[in-house]
Amino acid sequence: MGRDVIDTLVVGAGQAGVAMSEHLSRAGVPHLVLERARIAERWRSERWDSLVANGPAWHDRFPGLEFEGFGPDDFVPKEKIADYFEAYAKKFNAPIRCGVEVRKVTRREGAPGFIVETSEGVVEANRIVSATGPFQKPQIPPIAPKGTDLYQIHSAGYHNPQQLPEGAVLVVGAGSSGVQIADELNRAGRKVYLSVGAHDRPPRAYRGRDFVWWLGVLGLWDLETVQPGREHVTIAVSGAYGGKTIDFRELAHQGITLTGLTEAFDGGVVHFANNLCENIRLGDENLFGLLDAADDWVRRNGADLPEEPEARRVLPDPDCMTHPVLELDLAAAGITSIIWATGYATDFSWLPSGALDAKGKPKHQRGVSAEPGIYFVGLPWLSRRGSTFIWGVWHDARHVADHIATQRKYQDYRKG
Repeated sequence: MGRDVIDTLVVGAGQAGVAMSEHLSRAGVPHLVLERARIAERWRSERWDSLVANGPAWHDRFPGLEFEGFGPDDFVPKEKIADYFEAYAKKFNAPIRCGVEVRKVTRREGAPGFIVETSEGVVEANRIVSATGPFQKPQIPPIAPKGTDLYQIHSAGYHNPQQLPEGAVLVVGAGSSGVQIADELNRAGRKVYLSVGAHDRPPRAYRGRDFVWWLGVLGLWDLETVQPGREHVTIAVSGAYGGKTIDFRELAHQGITLTGLTEAFDGGVVHFANNLCENIRLGDENLFGLLDAADDWVRRNGADLPEEPEARRVLPDPDCMTHPVLELDLAAAGITSIIWATGYATDFSWLPSGALDAKGKPKHQRGVSAEPGIYFVGLPWLSRRGSTFIWGVWHDARHVADHIATQRKYQDYRKG
């Protein structure tokens, strides 16, 4: 690659990087996007084979392009989502270079801008936009058993039931990933244990409208401040099999054994917290709270949306709730695999320290970093609750691009 000089360098060509490139192009800002693999690579290689979008096609897209071959209420498969971002980038000839990893960004001494070390040489840039998103480093907690014959993977490495050895499976984590993987394995005939922690459980749809629509009309996507302790709430929602509300009791009645939070492993025995019923109860409260808010909105607006009493139906508590499993001998249970659906960590150590707080997290206001010339897009709650969703990233990127364009005007000013 040699030594490139560019006004703005965007790091990452997932949904955030593609959106950023579009808005920079519209603003006339010279820029380059560097991607370590392929456009939207994580959608292709770090998701399971059967994954579909968690939101319907009318909602989970950029404003300028619809999904070809899918209806508005369809849930688009992951490969088609990756294809969508590639097609979107081609629409405006996004200047993306794939197969180039950014390794270090340092501020230039005595001159504006930054020196960027990459796997293909050095880039000089006046501004840096981190578009690497929140799903960077799969995180397996330290309690994972060591020195065993168990097959252990993070959900990012799970693709299909056939890759696992014969035997039962423990899935740790019951957010969107964990619950969908557990359901798929159960449908494939595996014995599945699902460790359930605290979670939100929105309805897939209610009164003829998807929950993403309800969050929109209720103003919940636009919440700008997160409640303390709610920064990383696990959400149990799925678009799989046409989309339906996640019901943990139903999953248990279908054969999955639910447990509380996984606490420790000791001599081939796994120990669970006695909090399964409480976690499911709080998830129920979250569900009913949204249903109540939706009903209030219908009454206030006189909307002609059919009532849906079945949405409040609660199945009988399964045996695993009335007699909770607090410990389990893995060998006796036939468990040969553990899938850790335990989220991701971020790594921004490649950026100047002034852009990060004491914990290595980005310091920013709506994506504008505390370190002049550094920007972020694609982070949770960057500007609002919807910031990590496809459409939310697009709107956040527009704000950041406007800020960059304004700064360029100031710096280009010449008196007289």
